[in-house]
Amino acid sequence: MQNSLLITEENRRFEKFRLLKDRIFSYVMGLGGVAVIAAITLIFVFLFYSVFPLFTEAKVGDAKYYAPESSDDILYLALEEYAEIGLKVKSSSGYTFFDTGSGDNLLTGKILSENTSSLTAFSKGDLRSRVLLLGTSNGYAHVLRPDYAISYPNDLRKITPRMTSLFDPVLVDDSFAPIRLITGQSVEDETTIVTVSSDAYVSILGLSVESSFLEEETSVSVERSALNFEGKTISQVAVDVEQRNLYVLFSDGTLELYDVTDKTAPSLIDRVKAASGGAKVTTFEFLSGGLSIIIGDNVGNLSQWFPVRDKDNIYSLVRIREFAPMEGSVVTIAAEYDRKGFSVGDSAGNFAMYHATAEQRVYFGARDGSVASSMSMSPRADAVIFGLPDRKIGIFEVYNEHPEVSFSGLWNSVWYESRQEPLFIWQSSASNNDFEPKFSLTPLAYGTLKATFYSMLFAIPLAVLGAIYTAYFMTPRMRAVVKPSLEIMAALPTVILGFLAGLWLAPLLEKKLPGFTLALLVMPLLVILAAYLWNRIPESWKRFNLEGWEALFLVPVLGLAAWLSLIMGDFIQVTFFNGSLTHWMSTEMGITYDQRNSLVVGMAIGFAVIPTIFSISEDAVFGVPRSLTMGSLALGATTWQTALRVVLLTASPGIFSAIMIGMGRAVGETMIVLMATGNTPIMDLNIFEGFRALSANIAVEMPEAEVASTHYRILFLAALVLFLVTFIVNTIAEVVRQRLREKYSSL
Repeated sequence: MQNSLLITEENRRFEKFRLLKDRIFSYVMGLGGVAVIAAITLIFVFLFYSVFPLFTEAKVGDAKYYAPESSDDILYLALEEYAEIGLKVKSSSGYTFFDTGSGDNLLTGKILSENTSSLTAFSKGDLRSRVLLLGTSNGYAHVLRPDYAISYPNDLRKITPRMTSLFDPVLVDDSFAPIRLITGQSVEDETTIVTVSSDAYVSILGLSVESSFLEEETSVSVERSALNFEGKTISQVAVDVEQRNLYVLFSDGTLELYDVTDKTAPSLIDRVKAASGGAKVTTFEFLSGGLSIIIGDNVGNLSQWFPVRDKDNIYSLVRIREFAPMEGSVVTIAAEYDRKGFSVGDSAGNFAMYHATAEQRVYFGARDGSVASSMSMSPRADAVIFGLPDRKIGIFEVYNEHPEVSFSGLWNSVWYESRQEPLFIWQSSASNNDFEPKFSLTPLAYGTLKATFYSMLFAIPLAVLGAIYTAYFMTPRMRAVVKPSLEIMAALPTVILGFLAGLWLAPLLEKKLPGFTLALLVMPLLVILAAYLWNRIPESWKRFNLEGWEALFLVPVLGLAAWLSLIMGDFIQVTFFNGSLTHWMSTEMGITYDQRNSLVVGMAIGFAVIPTIFSISEDAVFGVPRSLTMGSLALGATTWQTALRVVLLTASPGIFSAIMIGMGRAVGETMIVLMATGNTPIMDLNIFEGFRALSANIAVEMPEAEVASTHYRILFLAALVLFLVTFIVNTIAEVVRQRLREKYSSL
């Protein structure tokens, strides 16, 4: 009796301990599940936090005003890089550098000598060159440039401004006629000056600075030509930064484009009507780089134009896009120094900021009802200086970090400068400063889908059919070897697969392309022939019970088929394709062949995901209750009928999950795509062309992206897109799997 009591007490203690372990384990499992969900949520929050600034609106600060110091009209305003010093050029041919913080004058000077002539025309050149051009009443042109010397006395930044004359005054023509309009550019040793007289006589001057190495002297050579528009009224002229194109705007809204590469022989390229619907052009301005112009009219319309070359190499001016209009007549346009953005002031006192490539207005607001008669942006696009009709000057700060980002710019085709049509392009950097960033994610998403499609096309049939055969038909002894061997393949680093695909498979496939193509026909035929012969084996062999060992005997058959295909492929290539099928396709059919292409990547990624799909699918098929298969066979169904109509349907939830998991790995694959394709972000259905996937693009460009830049945040946006796509696909897959499970659970 005492022993039974001890045993009972011991059992109770054991039972309590077991329940405690179960409870602790359930808490640990629950905590693990919550931790996984929390980790995924934190990843999403971090990605969203990094991407969110891309879609914040631009802001402007309160304006700071400076009282007028004279009755002179302000012709031009500018800020240096740090927006600490401002420059104003006045109608009296004087200039003043002033401190933007205190408003105190730092340097004042005269451009023209007293009592010699008066200032009659003014314009600026390219923003980065800071060139200023002035025309006088006696026909002389002056070319100036403000400079800013930076020093650090006592570890404090000091900026010393000065005004420099690039040349001695240049006489436009011998008539000494007053200059009404002037424009030009000066880059390094080349300068172009274009002037317009009161009778619409256009003079074109090309100045070249030549240096003597022996005497250390410089000389200026001048080339001249003229255009006569007698009877017409010219409103504005402008020369691009490359000094090749001259734009002439007439009062009736006609815009003409001339090629002035040869300054002695200008030629007309195109003539267009710049405004429509009875509107009148009020002003136009070059965007950064000088390839595009922004045209504004008296009803507030804004449009972008640039020369487009057709297939016959003939240029024409094309209206590329229009922007959200202003409420009043466009008075002034100020372009950014380095980005394709610009600011606009209208006659209703409104101020707006736009970005051309993104085709969007990023800010719009009224500035105290005051109309800006002149306006300029700082080199860093973080401040705007403007002049008012009452000669007051105002400055306000600008917060506009990522104007390049818009839905259309990321996902729609965009008409970029120097392109013949709208395109999907990813090109995040270039060697020149006036580069137009091309942040289209569409070709990257297309490349990701292309890699996934071809890899799954290669992997699904082999993995799923192999899993069905291994689990249902293969002998247990052979299955015990095959299944672990394939599962070990899943641990193979993808960098090894990418290395082999790029350096071994890609050159081999290019050389043996006919053989690889022929194998798609020869292998099935030899397998069918082998199956026919298997059913004709002698009766004496059947006593060995070879059922389930068919795959082992099929291996040499497949090897023979591959060998025959390669041999026959070489013969066909030499006989019918002059020794190179890839070259023949390019020359005769126009199908380009890139050595590292989608076919190579599809095979390599497919090889990487086969073990995952095979293992999960095989477990699902093997887990089908034997009672179902035995019952089906007992009712007279054949082995294949049972496999297709009972086993496959019952295991379909697991097979579907395997395919989705394999697809998820293919979507996020990086190293194979990085090493086995050309990483060219193009959109081409050609299986022999490369591509660039989202994951590979992140791996390539993230190390060199400037932290917090637009490029940097768009790469995080690409990661967020991958994250969301994977999450949505997996969610849909789980829903489908659960429905399949409920549907076939009654079998």
